[in-house]
Amino acid sequence: MSSKKVLRTSGTDAVAAALRDGINARGVTLAWLHEQLRVRGNRVSMATLSYWRSGARRPEGVQSMAALHDIEELLHLPDGALTALLGGTNRTGPLGPNQFPLDEKELEQAVKDTFEALGTPYPDTSRELTTHSVTDVDADGNVFRCITRSVVQSTVGTVSAIPFLELSPGISTPAPLLDAVSGGSISERYSHPTGEVHGALFELESPLTAPGTAVIEWSIAYPDDYPPTRETGHAVARQCRELMVWTRFHPDALPDWIEEKIETPTGIHLAPLSLEGRSSIHQVRRAFGPGTVELRWGFGERTDQPG
Repeated sequence: MSSKKVLRTSGTDAVAAALRDGINARGVTLAWLHEQLRVRGNRVSMATLSYWRSGARRPEGVQSMAALHDIEELLHLPDGALTALLGGTNRTGPLGPNQFPLDEKELEQAVKDTFEALGTPYPDTSRELTTHSVTDVDADGNVFRCITRSVVQSTVGTVSAIPFLELSPGISTPAPLLDAVSGGSISERYSHPTGEVHGALFELESPLTAPGTAVIEWSIAYPDDYPPTRETGHAVARQCRELMVWTRFHPDALPDWIEEKIETPTGIHLAPLSLEGRSSIHQVRRAFGPGTVELRWGFGERTDQPG
């Protein structure tokens, strides 16, 4: 038996034992854990959770890493209590092209200027493997908060900080409130003179050497003088294995129309969507990017032209 196989088996057993202990200590069931993960947008099956608990299977892939991080929080375990037991891989996997996700040269230059002001190289050498972006809409039908959780990976060398930007093409805005929730802290902030690009540098808790990964979470809130916004989305400069944009509407402000906009280097695709009796809507794309996944909405008869 190879040493690699021994290490993998040991990691599987360690995760299973720690998971069982955590469930027992918290006094919950596997069904409860499954439901709480579903609410967070992490659709791990009951069968998979059962395999992990018994040690019949080892968690693999970035989605499993994101699920284990959620489980650590749900079971009130320390960060890394489960994920640190898995060990690592020596491959980044297919990287794909790294390019600006929008076909707007002036905006890309503003992004380059923002990267320079933040003291970070352009393009960024990290990538998002799995990203879940959750937007909440207030009773007036406008965005008031967005929380994003990502599994990020260093693709080359060592990364100690990752830049995150808020873009408002064609609209000058005051700086939104970008803050770190977990996995690090904000070390630098910068707003471009155009007001169309606002950035923050997310300093990781510890440097990330390729092909290492980390789970981070950040939030964006909007000041009172921010223009009313009825669209949301997420852009990636390199292919993301899974990107989910979940938009949650206030029950008193369910929109009359919703439109999805997907923009990639091959073009723009627009499609009408419907809540179908729900108060939220989610968009999921796998093996997506470079590009953007967006959602727009409104009330009453639509007077603008899609595009």
